[in-house]
Amino acid sequence: MSDDINAQVLAEIRRLADAVERLAGPPPAVNDWNAADCFVWVPANLKLQPVPRPNRIALTLIRGVDHVRDILHENTLRFAEGYPANNVLLWGARGMGKSSLVKAVHEDVRSVTGVSLKLVEVHREDIASLPGLLDILKSSAQRVILFCDDLSFDHDDTAYKSLKAALDGGIEGRPDNVLFYATSNRRHLLPRNMMENEQSTAINPSEAVEEKVSLSDRFGLWLGFHKCSQDDYLAMIDGYATHFELGLDQSTLHAQALEWATTRGGRSGRVAWQYIQDLAGRMRKPLDRI
Repeated sequence: MSDDINAQVLAEIRRLADAVERLAGPPPAVNDWNAADCFVWVPANLKLQPVPRPNRIALTLIRGVDHVRDILHENTLRFAEGYPANNVLLWGARGMGKSSLVKAVHEDVRSVTGVSLKLVEVHREDIASLPGLLDILKSSAQRVILFCDDLSFDHDDTAYKSLKAALDGGIEGRPDNVLFYATSNRRHLLPRNMMENEQSTAINPSEAVEEKVSLSDRFGLWLGFHKCSQDDYLAMIDGYATHFELGLDQSTLHAQALEWATTRGGRSGRVAWQYIQDLAGRMRKPLDRI
């Protein structure tokens, strides 16, 4: 009889222990910085998921944004070398290579300097977990660029407050080994109607708007991307065609590329890349990215 009671007690203890473990959540993952140069933040288990083959192109293939490219490259280079650098917001026209530029500059600076510079992508829906991620990174010897693509906030979305705190770092300050790069179609990250709604319901309307706009002010550099000209678009096409040795004569290449842009309703880096993918597919040639 006592054996049955002991067994029941042990079973109950195990059940309670399992319940406590579930409440505590999964243990933090052991992050291996040597596994890759690029990672994706997985907040559910506090893990930095390695990305062995990042989706990126060579920096030399990004055309039409020379000025902002040079600014971002210099800022990243200073950070990699251990000098002061700014958080960066890349904003503007869709498809003009904002995220491609971040990834290409990271790879180029890492290769040139030999510094173990890491790029960690944080998904938009995981912004609220940034303080936890910074807590992990501040004790690391690695220099890390946190990257959030297509960042924006909708009405009643309060996650922007976590981002503001992460950019400033609170009382401790942002860790010296961490920088934040974000891309967005909106310069102020928040929709105009969201700011107007705040203004109409606030005791002090000007302070409410200032609170919203101040999110973008946390980025020391604002790099604007605008729709490309026909010459810039064709320069992108020529760069891709030469790099991948597609071997089509320039007049035919340009005619097809312009027709492709017309069917897509505009010119951009993304449209240029989509045309090159279509052309390479028709020619049965692979496109090997770096």
